[in-house]
Amino acid sequence: MATPSSISSSVMSNGGARRNAVGVTALTTRPASRAALDAVPVVNMLSDTAHPLQALADLLTLRQHFGRLEGLTVAYVGDANNVSRSLSFAAALTGITMRLASPPGYQCPDVDVDHARALGGAIELYDRPEEAVAGADAVYTDVWASMGKEDEADARRRAFEGFTIDDALMSLAAPNGVFLHCLPAHRGEEVAADVLDSERSLVWKQAENRMHTARGLLAFLMSANESKGGGGKPPGGAAAVERQASGASAERDDQH
Repeated sequence: MATPSSISSSVMSNGGARRNAVGVTALTTRPASRAALDAVPVVNMLSDTAHPLQALADLLTLRQHFGRLEGLTVAYVGDANNVSRSLSFAAALTGITMRLASPPGYQCPDVDVDHARALGGAIELYDRPEEAVAGADAVYTDVWASMGKEDEADARRRAFEGFTIDDALMSLAAPNGVFLHCLPAHRGEEVAADVLDSERSLVWKQAENRMHTARGLLAFLMSANESKGGGGKPPGGAAAVERQASGASAERDDQH
């Protein structure tokens, strides 16, 4: 089963299927036809349709908390946006069952569902949050109106009525279930303050892990580039990203 570091550009980039030779992702925001000509990876920090670095941080957070990824169930409640898209592909690569609950008009496109399933992923769609959250190991949400959609905020609040992650909804998750959010959050809209600030919330660890996973990815890409120039394989293979990220996180914890 793939590790967090093996989320490849074939699933995470906007440009379509393209896996680099060393097996770790060059997550690109440029069209594949142009990116394929470049020797230097371009990391997708964020785009309208993908947020791969957030997905890496999500995977590290889940693995740190549960000690594994394979076999977990994540319920994503809200707008099927760039965050849920990247997380769905990441889940497919790591053995996580992904449940998506969105109101009509805001659901995951069929092409993304088909792609996740083609990767071997288990992805389930719901139009109400209760069924998606039932027994889930993690409940995830994001803002209802992403950047660039602020003019739709009022209409989206009406459409997403009943999709707020509150104590009642979290009570349906697994007893040890956790809450995730990519932040910033709108308290009282997609998540209740009591949930966001609860002991079940991992949002601050999740936010910190954005730094660790980005460092791990960059360290791997740099080592892979050096090895390519020297004609060898990158040291440690694809797992180098995960080791770098986990090591950086552990080092920071030891300092506090």
